[in-house]
Amino acid sequence: MRVERVRGLEDVDSEGWRELEPQQFPFFDFEFLRALERSRSIGGRSGWSPVYLVCKEGHRVLGALCLYLKTDSYGEYIFDWEWARAYQQHGLSYYPKLVAAVPFTPATGPKLLVRSDADAATRAKVKGALLNAAEDLGPEYAASSLHALYLPEEELGEFAERGFTVRHSLQFHWHNRGYQTFSDYLRALSGKRRRQILRERRQLEGEGLEILHLTGDALLPEHAALMHRFYLATLDGKWGIPYLNGAFFDEIFWTMRDRTLLILARDEAGNPAAGALFFFKDGSLFGRYWGTIQRRRNLHFELCYYQAIDFAIERGFKLLEAGAQGEHKLARGFLPSITYSAHKIRDPAFGRVIGEYIRSEKHMLQGVMKEYALHDPYK
Repeated sequence: MRVERVRGLEDVDSEGWRELEPQQFPFFDFEFLRALERSRSIGGRSGWSPVYLVCKEGHRVLGALCLYLKTDSYGEYIFDWEWARAYQQHGLSYYPKLVAAVPFTPATGPKLLVRSDADAATRAKVKGALLNAAEDLGPEYAASSLHALYLPEEELGEFAERGFTVRHSLQFHWHNRGYQTFSDYLRALSGKRRRQILRERRQLEGEGLEILHLTGDALLPEHAALMHRFYLATLDGKWGIPYLNGAFFDEIFWTMRDRTLLILARDEAGNPAAGALFFFKDGSLFGRYWGTIQRRRNLHFELCYYQAIDFAIERGFKLLEAGAQGEHKLARGFLPSITYSAHKIRDPAFGRVIGEYIRSEKHMLQGVMKEYALHDPYK
C-alpha cells in the first residue's frame, strides 16, 4: 500500500476512481472533478491547485483524498478570513493552506474516499495512510494549516483523533418525511407557513410562466449556455466572483446530464426568464446555482425551493440541500442543520487561539439553534 500524489484526474484510472465515488454525493464523481479541471475553473490562478492523494496497492486504487493548495479563502464558504488577518498582523502568512473540499461547493459529503468493497480493516488502513500523507504535505508546502470542509458526522472521529479541531456551522436542509405529494408536505406545515407558501405560489401563477424540469436527454447544449448566463446574472447583482466559466457548464450538461436537473421558467413567448441548477444522486438533491433575467415576484422561491421539493417528492428523494446560509429557508420547511469542518493549525499558539474561538462559536450557535427551534415551521 502506498500513497501517490497526482495533479489531476487525468492521471488517475477512471474506472478505479469510480469505485471510490460516494453513493449519495455527486461532487466527487469523476465527471464533476474533471469538468472543473478541463474548464480551468481550478488550477492556474484560481486559488485552487489540486494535490490529490491516491492510495494504491499495486495498480489497484484503494482510496483518495481530494486536497487543494489554497492561496486565498474564496469559494470555501467556511469563513476564516479573520484567521488570515490575525496571521498578517503578527507578521506571518496564513497562505498557502491545504484544504480537503469540493471547490465552490458547500455540500456535506465524505472526504476520505475508499473503495466500496473494502473491508473494515482495509478501510481503516487506507484512511490512516491518506491522513498521514496529508499531514506530511504541510511542511513541504510551507502550509500554515490543514482543513477539511463539510465533513459528514461519521468522519469526525478520524480527524478529531489526530488533533483536528471540529468547527460547527449552520445550513438549512429539507427532509422528506414520507410525502407522496406536494400537498402532503403542505399539510405537515403549520397553518401560517402553509398559507404563506400557497400565497406566494398564487401570486406567481398570474405571471403566465411555463416551468420545466429538464434532466437527462432533455438537457441540450443551449441549456448549458443559458445556465451560465443565469449564473453570471446573479453574480453581477451581488458583486460576486464568477468562479465557473461557460466551459464548465458545457461539460457537465453533457457528461453529467443523468445527475443534473435544470428547472427552467419561460414566459408566454417562450423566452427564458430564470433557471435553477441542481445535482442529484441516489436519494439526495443539491441546489447549486440560480439566476434570472426577468424580474418576477417570488420566482426565486418557486424555482429553488417549491419546484425542487416537488421534484424530490416525485423521485422519492430523502434530502434537499439548497446551498449555504439563508435564514428565509426556515419559513419554507428547511430546518437548521449543523455542518462540520475540521482544522489543524501547525503553529501551536495560533492553534490554541483559534481553538478557543471555535469553542466560543459553538456556544453561540447553540443559542441560535434554540432560537430557531421556537420557529419550527412544522405542526
